[in-house]
Amino acid sequence: MTNRDAGLSMRPTIAITCGEPAGIGPEISIRAAWQLRADVNCVLIGDAAFLAMTAAAIDPAILLVAVSIEAVRNDGLPQFGAGRIVVVDCPLHAHVVPGVLDVHNAPYVLSCLDIGIEGALQGWWEAIVTAPLQKSIINDAGVAFTGHTEYLAARTGTPLVVMMLAAGAGAGSGAAGDGTPPLRVALATTHLALKDVPAAITPERLAHVLEILHYDLQRKFGIARPRILVTGLNPHAGEHGYLGREEIDVIEPVLAAQRALGVDVRGPFPADTLFQPKYLRDADCVLAMYHDQGLPVLKFASFGRGVNVTLGLPIIRTSVDHGTALDLAAAGVGHADHGSMIEAISLAAQMASASRATFATPPV
Repeated sequence: MTNRDAGLSMRPTIAITCGEPAGIGPEISIRAAWQLRADVNCVLIGDAAFLAMTAAAIDPAILLVAVSIEAVRNDGLPQFGAGRIVVVDCPLHAHVVPGVLDVHNAPYVLSCLDIGIEGALQGWWEAIVTAPLQKSIINDAGVAFTGHTEYLAARTGTPLVVMMLAAGAGAGSGAAGDGTPPLRVALATTHLALKDVPAAITPERLAHVLEILHYDLQRKFGIARPRILVTGLNPHAGEHGYLGREEIDVIEPVLAAQRALGVDVRGPFPADTLFQPKYLRDADCVLAMYHDQGLPVLKFASFGRGVNVTLGLPIIRTSVDHGTALDLAAAGVGHADHGSMIEAISLAAQMASASRATFATPPV
């Protein structure tokens, strides 16, 4: 093996599912994979002919090398090279018109996801990055589908996953630029109506979420002793019970129990004052109680470069933090910003490298 070959084998291998073919997913996947080709072995999963046509429209110099899933199962991935990108071919079901959804291609989108999951479980690649898909068209095809996260959990037999958004792998000095760690915000609950959130935050769920968060910060981020800050549920973290008792009855006892187990978890803190550099510089992650409590801050801080991470899975999965942008796809190649995809791949590669060197015991 040459030094160059050894270098290629040491680079993280990351699979990218190209998402809804009528959206910007194929373009941003190709652009990001090509830009990162010197640092990451990227594998695109999608229709090889369609991706080749898209690549040619982006830059004729982009070289894609197609391989069938059967060949990968039998012989593994072909050799990587700095001047080419491997594509695992997953044929489309219908012709693609950019910006126009076609229900016939919904099974194609799910097939790409299934290949990505299979490869991650089999060890063909170390992580998967998912480009945006259109939930509505999958449901229109007769498949009950609420999102990537739930689909991945079901396919891997994972009873509980935790949604985390990070301000991007490139934000090494923190969004504030003052040496704080990159901002990471995890959620105790996700897509629930506000009226349903208090009942969903049970001691059992909150403890399990913290166990997953602590473990994956160790195993997938390489943080030996994660520092977790937890928000309260109510304004002013309940104001000693005058604005709600969830902090007293649920959150504080769970945090105390976790601290007794050696977890560095602090709180509950009022959410309106927690997201300041003087607090965040001592945190590896903030756990917010509900979706719109933590994510607006993260999305503002990430400047469109946020990365969605699914914790609790037996595989590494990151995703862009935006949708299919059908209007941009309809306008033609060159209108989509692939910055979030760059961040999603880069963070997945960092997590893969950290996982190689990390040994931990899964949470019970």
